[in-house]
Amino acid sequence: MNSFSKNFAYLRYDLPAGLVVFLVAVPLCLGIALASGAPLFSGIIAGMVGGLIVTLISKSQMGVSGPAAGLAVIVLNSIEELGSFQIFLMAVVISGLIQILLGILKTGVIGYYFPSSVIKGMLSGIGVILILKQIPHAFGYDADPEGDMEFFQPDGHNTLSELSYMLDSITPGALLISIVSLLILILWEQPFMKRLSFTRIIQGPLVAVAAGIALNLICAPSLYLSLQGQHTVDIPVTSSLGEFASQFSTPDISALANPDIYLVALTLAIVASLETLLCVEATDKLDPQKRITPTNRELLAQGIGNTVSGLIGGLPVTQVIVRSSANIQSGGKTPMSAFFHGILLLGTAIAIPQVLNLIPLASLAAILLIVGYKLANPKIFRDMYKTGKSQWTAYVVTVLGIVFTDLLIGIGLGLAVAIVFILYNNFKTPYHFNPDELEDGKPIRIELSDDVSFLNKAGMIKTFAMLPEESHVIIDARRTRSIHWDVLEVIDDFKVNAQSRNIKLELLGFEKAHHDDAGVEALHKHVRSKRGRKAKKQDTIITE
Repeated sequence: MNSFSKNFAYLRYDLPAGLVVFLVAVPLCLGIALASGAPLFSGIIAGMVGGLIVTLISKSQMGVSGPAAGLAVIVLNSIEELGSFQIFLMAVVISGLIQILLGILKTGVIGYYFPSSVIKGMLSGIGVILILKQIPHAFGYDADPEGDMEFFQPDGHNTLSELSYMLDSITPGALLISIVSLLILILWEQPFMKRLSFTRIIQGPLVAVAAGIALNLICAPSLYLSLQGQHTVDIPVTSSLGEFASQFSTPDISALANPDIYLVALTLAIVASLETLLCVEATDKLDPQKRITPTNRELLAQGIGNTVSGLIGGLPVTQVIVRSSANIQSGGKTPMSAFFHGILLLGTAIAIPQVLNLIPLASLAAILLIVGYKLANPKIFRDMYKTGKSQWTAYVVTVLGIVFTDLLIGIGLGLAVAIVFILYNNFKTPYHFNPDELEDGKPIRIELSDDVSFLNKAGMIKTFAMLPEESHVIIDARRTRSIHWDVLEVIDDFKVNAQSRNIKLELLGFEKAHHDDAGVEALHKHVRSKRGRKAKKQDTIITE
């Protein structure tokens, strides 16, 4: 389990971040359950399991788990095919056991083989989708439920056509709340506000939600401006603990004799594991400290989470990028923020669901619009364009694929393009490092070979993770002709991580290596610009 005791020093960051993640999670949990054709409370159960169970077992520092939008169609079709939600729950339990087996078999390394351009394309694609999907909610058109991330919607519309239907159904009260909430969130992002001590504790999203509730209560007497029903959060309300407990379900054990559930379970396990590994990679890239999540442990945690979720009536869980990115952007530092969001889901669902149901979806739309903008910031597009043709093409194909299809298809398209470019350039990517040759007091030397591509990325990440603290590491590229951008990025991330681990790092010969991509040359210039006066006489860059 994560060592929570050493994380208490960061509570002043983690508690506000956990609150923001909770506010984002509530409508997403409910919306995904609705889109899945499952009981609404099953989404809340999955959110609780993701926050409380998965977080305790996982070693992901910033990842948040819960019901995933990418599984909604699979869940909907599976419930219809199997005939009941209870039979489907049995498939969820089995899928969790399969994921546990995948973790034990150490299949988590698969996630490292997705190139950086595809992962960044996934983040930007999710950002674009959030913006397009939340604009209708900001205008008060809530026909499509929260959590639907696919281009073609259950209501027969699509992401773009929804924007035109929105114009015929604008709700003035929702638009007012959206504008006020956005102004508050933008104000909280200004440098002068960040210098004020109270803004570190009271996050902008919390103020935006409070303002939305207050505005809606003030406007309640007005039929023109008041919001209710589909325009606010709609968590099931219970009057007693017994009634609350009755919302939990148990799987139909007799369904074990049904061969169909095993195919559904295998499908769920594969898709959920793939989404989790992709999210882990993306979340680690967003992490300011560049910490690395053990992927095999993550599969084990997700498997246990899905087993528990299925046993008590919840949807399948994965690590999810929207909540994880909201966690990072809200200043979360440790797993305590994800755990706290799980506590809030459980506590408020029991004690104050009526208060949650006062939250306008328009306020939450404003929060997600800001999250989407940060994920799809135009600067990211410009930076990716500068990295060269291969990186840019894979990135754009991934973004467009995600926006106009769904998450997995978009990533598959981007990966296919990246592989074509890699095969075109070079497929051989060895490097020399023997952990058995480590000797106390002597530098650890990692020698790169003639040509290095992103296929070497997984091994290099694992190598960097196993290096001892306070060691002296030399990465030697003096005989290397070309280095792929992804490998340079991994090394650049390790430079940041090495500082927190007191590792003395030397990079030799990187100026002599070259690549067709303009972005690599840009990185070389960046490296040269940081060299000290003494380093100018050597072919060495040292980071301590």
